Amino acid sequence: MTFSWALEQLKAGEHLARKGWNGKGMFIFLMNGYPEGITANAATAKALRISEGQVIRTTPYIAMMNAQGAIVTGWLASQTDLLADDWEVV
Repeated sequence: MTFSWALEQLKAGEHLARKGWNGKGMFIFLMNGYPEGITANAATAKALRISEGQVIRTTPYIAMMNAQGAIVTGWLASQTDLLADDWEVV
């Protein structure tokens, strides 16, 4: 399936991967963000140079679960990913 199809599936809440990806267990998913805000934890506050507990808002973004089991925020599709037709729901 195409990236256009994959994007619609992400919006519907599915987890997606490419058959061509080598890493076991890798997939992308949509994070809806926090448009109304969420309080910043210590790590986020330090990174943003704000007070812990301050309310911050985030917009939706695509994230990836990598082969090591860690979430990569702000995943970006490569040219190959955009033009691939091997997307699948996992």
